[in-house]
Amino acid sequence: MKSMNRFVFCLTVCSALLLAAGCSSDRVVRSGDLAVSVDGDMRLIVSTPLAKQPLMTEASTFSSLSVEGQVPAFTLVGTETQSVNDAFGKGTARVFLGEAAFGDGKIREELTLITYERFPSTIIARASFTNATGKPISVEGWTMDRLEVATGEPEPYFWTFQGQSTEARADWILPIREEFFQKNYMGMNDSDYGGGVPVTCLWRRDAGLEIGHLEPVPQLVSLPVEKKAGENKATISMTKEFNTPVALEDGVSLETYTTFIHAFKGDCFSALRRYAGLLECVGIVMPESEPDAFEPAWCAWGYERLFTIDEIVGTLPKVKELGFKWATLDDGYQIAEGDWDLNRDRFPRGDADMKYMVDKIHEYGLKADLWWAPLAADPGSKFLVEHPDALILDQEGNPRDITWWDSWFLSPVDRNVLDWTRGLVEKFMRVYGYEGFKLDGQHMNAVPPDYNPAHHPDDPEKAVRELPTFFKLIYDTARSINPHAVVQYCPCGDCFSVYHLPYVNKTVSSDPTSSWQIRTKGYVLRALAPKTAYYGDHIELSDGGNDYPTQLGIGAVLGTKFTWPKENPRLKKGEEGYLLTPEREALLKNALDIFYTKDLVHGEYVPGLYDIGFDYPETHVLTRNGNLYYAFYARTGKPGTQVELRGLQPGKKYRVEDYYRHLYQDEITATDETVLSVPVTDFLLLEVSEIE
Repeated sequence: MKSMNRFVFCLTVCSALLLAAGCSSDRVVRSGDLAVSVDGDMRLIVSTPLAKQPLMTEASTFSSLSVEGQVPAFTLVGTETQSVNDAFGKGTARVFLGEAAFGDGKIREELTLITYERFPSTIIARASFTNATGKPISVEGWTMDRLEVATGEPEPYFWTFQGQSTEARADWILPIREEFFQKNYMGMNDSDYGGGVPVTCLWRRDAGLEIGHLEPVPQLVSLPVEKKAGENKATISMTKEFNTPVALEDGVSLETYTTFIHAFKGDCFSALRRYAGLLECVGIVMPESEPDAFEPAWCAWGYERLFTIDEIVGTLPKVKELGFKWATLDDGYQIAEGDWDLNRDRFPRGDADMKYMVDKIHEYGLKADLWWAPLAADPGSKFLVEHPDALILDQEGNPRDITWWDSWFLSPVDRNVLDWTRGLVEKFMRVYGYEGFKLDGQHMNAVPPDYNPAHHPDDPEKAVRELPTFFKLIYDTARSINPHAVVQYCPCGDCFSVYHLPYVNKTVSSDPTSSWQIRTKGYVLRALAPKTAYYGDHIELSDGGNDYPTQLGIGAVLGTKFTWPKENPRLKKGEEGYLLTPEREALLKNALDIFYTKDLVHGEYVPGLYDIGFDYPETHVLTRNGNLYYAFYARTGKPGTQVELRGLQPGKKYRVEDYYRHLYQDEITATDETVLSVPVTDFLLLEVSEIE
């Protein structure tokens, strides 16, 4: 009876939307749980049976062109249907033909909406605008995927994933309340920060929509999200703004990027997984990590830049004793960014000292990992003295600053930069003996357009588009030297460029500002790249500096930067250090024991059971070796009094155990709603195994 009511409700809603939009059946495109209808003014309305209430209450202008300060209004003049068979598979394309009066002539639009058998509930869209005015016109930009999504329950109205990168280092998953705006520009938003994931997921408690583009290289677009105070909707879209207006000659067409709409239920996890599946069709394939990438790591950054070899070597016995497998040399070994020869203050004998230290790491049965900030060079550094034309320049001919390193951006397509970078990988691995890299710096995630006349002045955005090939060079070179090399990519607070992920086999929470960020960054990255290792970063960056339950509960690789047996002697007065005290060591030993016995780094996320935003406490579920692992977090500080175990089979018996605090153990019989009266104070980690 419930399913029949649901069908009648959805049929009624969809019919009402079609009537409101004035659409006939040939103007409706359906794919799985997604339907898009087009009215006579080329406006779209999206509906889905997943939603309890309509996602859109009125049609919106889905695609538009900005021409000489105007946005022409198009009228539908015809439709066409075509069969397609391309990189996304077999499908059906519906082409909507529109015209808009402009000057003494017209501008024509072809809006193509394509459904594919492989990707239900998803519609791929692109538009083409043709100048038929009889003279050139000046185009400032275009907009695609503009949808006005009706609000759900208040406070918050929506939860959202937004993939921009700025110096605010803000959360990737966040609520939308009464008033909200975020531009989500995929270029440089601050001197050092840019790039990201060109996708927006916006969901209510009942259902949501995802939009994004499917270009095989980064593009300078924005995906603005806005909720105005007092309005019962939020607007999402994708916009392309040209730095200089494009002259579109008469009879010539301008094409948008390939974009998509996807309807989903629950939070953003399944939507991001769908996006990753679509990316594979255009050649963006996420890697499967080496087993070594899943091993815990100790980093020498607790001693900071002025470390000594003796301090690092003196810590290795404790690193080995505790069960770590990697030792990372961090920032400070080099003379300067752009001069990666060894600093003689720390390495008096030069390369011989570095090889001695790496040999000591290997003597303790550890693998050696080297920090490196590629694409940055300090003014006056050795490389820039030798190759002054290697820089990215702005339109005035000035170098582009990387403020964090007091450096300048190098061009990722400059031949000297590429040859030098390849040579550094060779030296670090063949001469010094490193097995992996920690690539570091927010500047890596994107670069600004390059106007350097020594490169490609006719195409300043070439550097933007080809930046991923720079990281491919590092990855391929490292793996050619050592097929098991681990390349970690740490863009320091940026939302990872999705175009770099194929050339990384260890992601990281990347200087998180909270445990919430550690968990949600892991959630996003495990959705996009489910077989890639996720490193929780130094535990000292988590809430309280010791939130092991956050890293364990989401299957993150453990890491630390402790000092031992003494504190870093260069700490300033009042500055807290990272000495491994007996109390800290006890917590670390317990976490490492759980890490190895449960092996949740190889666990798979079980999506769709809980909503990471709307459900409380926040819940993550992994499956490993036939068991389910539930991680509950009272992220607002408000403790919970009970938890619901979703995903169990009613009538079956299970053993439930608190595997971190060991305060709860029971045997239960699952029901349709299996609720346990167990308090959640900060966190609760449960292992659930079926009793035969």
